Amino acid sequence: MLVVAAVGVLGLLLSAGLAMLTVVREVHVARSAADLSALAAAAPLTRGGEPDCGAARSVAAANAARLTGCASLPDGSVETSVESRSSHAEGWVAALVRPSAAARAGLAQPAVP
Repeated sequence: MLVVAAVGVLGLLLSAGLAMLTVVREVHVARSAADLSALAAAAPLTRGGEPDCGAARSVAAANAARLTGCASLPDGSVETSVESRSSHAEGWVAALVRPSAAARAGLAQPAVP
């Protein structure tokens, strides 16, 4: 009887550990998608253009995320926010966690001597 209880507890701990790893993965997916979409939106700035939120949306979608925000900031940079839409988090894990991230990109400011 004690062995059955120990195996049950071990199974529960293993399931919790796998759920935690899934959440960590989803957070990393969201952060990567936010970084890449911010860079895509800011790319036209190097040529004197306006931010390209359409490119940011495409890059976010290609990285298993949904663009939830894209805005030009007063300092000339672009901020994007995304929400992970990967199918790896399923069941109750997906119900509890909706990983999202934000990133900012723009032209480097010249150093002040």
